Amino acid sequence: MEEQFESYREHLQAMAYRMLGSLTEAEDAVQETWLRLHRSDRSEIENLGGWLTTVTSRICLDMLRSRKARREQFMEESLPETLADSEDRYNPEQEALMAELVGLALLVVLDKLNPSERVAFVLHDVFTMPFSDIAPIVGKSELATRKLASRARQKARGNEHNSQADLDRQRKLVDAFLAAAYAGDFNSLVAMLDPDVVLRDDRETGVRTETRGAFELANKVAGRAKAAQVALVNGSIGAIAAPGGKLLYVIQFTIKDGKIAEVDLISNSTHLEQLDLKILGE
Repeated sequence: MEEQFESYREHLQAMAYRMLGSLTEAEDAVQETWLRLHRSDRSEIENLGGWLTTVTSRICLDMLRSRKARREQFMEESLPETLADSEDRYNPEQEALMAELVGLALLVVLDKLNPSERVAFVLHDVFTMPFSDIAPIVGKSELATRKLASRARQKARGNEHNSQADLDRQRKLVDAFLAAAYAGDFNSLVAMLDPDVVLRDDRETGVRTETRGAFELANKVAGRAKAAQVALVNGSIGAIAAPGGKLLYVIQFTIKDGKIAEVDLISNSTHLEQLDLKILGE
């Protein structure tokens, strides 16, 4: 039995990681699957691979729902509770490698989905499981499960209501702003900002604080910005900071007359869930 289970472990862990976004939690889910297999009547299991996939998916769904119910801010600057309680097991290099292999875009998009959407999307769009098999896992009809995956797909695409020309202009300016902020190029930052620009930031107190003026904003972000990646945020060019696939914050820009007039930095988990995000390639 153990040998059979081990032959499926890599597949189960890859699936659980995409659902949970955490290597440690994925390992916990797979271990729980092994324990349930050990306690089960194996004579009643006709298809071991299907049984393991179903059980692991249900465990992940329960973990996602529990996380949501506890209102844990899973993608935040501090370690998730599950990792902080077991730092000896946490390997940041391995986590970063897994995030790179899975894809930053997928991890960031998945975190915007509710638990049922996330499980349906991963099982169908990533692992090509038929909806008839997914429906019992999420506890919905096959038609409702199709709608879950469809909603997830729409969120993954984002809302691209700007013209391509507008997006190209926005991206050129935002790319330059991020590069200057990261490099600490104060003069270049000021040149890209409207003199009356305002920065709204909710990271320190949970309530948005404001910084006004080009010199003040440039001084605040020059050399202090984390490495950020350009993204579509509600259909406009913005940016995300998501090291290892763990979303720290999203930046929205308002651009007027070729200058950045407003910058909204959003880290509150409730507000992040309301944003349509799409990672952009080079």
